[in-house]
Amino acid sequence: MNRFYYDLHIHSCLSPCGDEDNTPNNIAGMASLSELDIVALTDHNSAKNCPAFFAAAEKYGIIPIAGMELTTSEDIHVVCLFENLEDALEFDKYVENNRLRIKNKPEFFGEQLILDGEDNVIGKEENLLTNATFISIDDVFSRVKEFGGFAYPAHIDRDSYSITAVLGTVPPDTEFNYFELHDGERRGEFSERYGIEKDKFIISSDAHYLSQFKDKENFFLLDCDKDSADLVRKKLFELLRRH
Repeated sequence: MNRFYYDLHIHSCLSPCGDEDNTPNNIAGMASLSELDIVALTDHNSAKNCPAFFAAAEKYGIIPIAGMELTTSEDIHVVCLFENLEDALEFDKYVENNRLRIKNKPEFFGEQLILDGEDNVIGKEENLLTNATFISIDDVFSRVKEFGGFAYPAHIDRDSYSITAVLGTVPPDTEFNYFELHDGERRGEFSERYGIEKDKFIISSDAHYLSQFKDKENFFLLDCDKDSADLVRKKLFELLRRH
């Protein structure tokens, strides 16, 4: 078994609240400096910068995960991860057809830049990405699963856009079996408060700026080495689904 240090919640310059310096190559480079092994790109309601991130990650020896931070119809943020890039892009199309379309105001919300593997701007998302989708918290786990992905509530230790802030609790009949914390030191507190086993927390930075990256600390134990990104992703998703 080997340790794989991770951060599974990073935003690029496609997210309107993400800094324009958060390009795919800069993210991969910062992940390398932070000695991370597995990094997920999770822009708001979009996976359109994931192809560029996969290309950048290969240069830096980072194992990339394609994902997004989906906003449910209740304004709850959920991390959605996909074992295969192609599945993430198919889910991106599904979300595109199931979200409220309001024109972005870059001067107010920020630009939403789509880049290639060399960090060249190849497009802009015209509609604001932070709006709620039409996908409910009750449906998101099964919808993501249909596309070969895995989902769990984001930053449940925050006072906004979290399942705990919006619903006031974690429903006992929820399909979710993992939960994200921003602050790993609150693992015991949230385990006791909501009856979640301590090993069911995923600790990630939700970085919108390069300065918000965390150094290696949190890890998965996986029965593989780091030479094959495909195998690492396979083993990681086997672990997540097993529980």
